[in-house]
Amino acid sequence: MKVLIFLAKAAITFVWLVLIANIFHPFPGKSAVVLYIMTAFLFIMHGLQMAIFIGAFGDKINMSSWEKWSILIFGIFSLLDIRRKHLT
Repeated sequence: MKVLIFLAKAAITFVWLVLIANIFHPFPGKSAVVLYIMTAFLFIMHGLQMAIFIGAFGDKINMSSWEKWSILIFGIFSLLDIRRKHLT
């Protein structure tokens, strides 16, 4: 399970790198617009996951600052890692 979570986090890191690269050096044509929309959607969805998780479990689980911010970056894969770390 640890290896799969690591591979998933690596894939999400690659996605974020492509999306951030598009911001600084836009891809040609309409692909740049699509990637802008994907960037906003991914940021909003991971932000909601972070807010909901911290709101629901923030006082029950002692998480580090990095664990809280990693939810914004990695989303569900970070939540699975936090669950594995704190609940097993």
